[in-house]
Amino acid sequence: MRKVAIKTSDKTAGWLTQDEQGYHFVYDSTYLTEAGARPVSLTLPLRNEAYFSKVMFPFFDGLIPEGWLLDIAERNWKLNPRDRMGLLLAC
Repeated sequence: MRKVAIKTSDKTAGWLTQDEQGYHFVYDSTYLTEAGARPVSLTLPLRNEAYFSKVMFPFFDGLIPEGWLLDIAERNWKLNPRDRMGLLLAC
């Protein structure tokens, strides 16, 4: 299993994990109790329950570089372009 902290304004908003079933995103319980907590995406509204998807959530997938910047990342860090979680972790 791989796990990455999702931060917003230098605060940990939640955790994105990948396992053999797919991808899970859950908001950090401390973040949810903060005044003014905002969702990381309109497609992932604030809630206590984890989100699940068999493929990378479109919001997070959209954060991965494309084009020439992806080519540079793949070359320099020897990343697999099909490994979406690995690409997200590298950025």
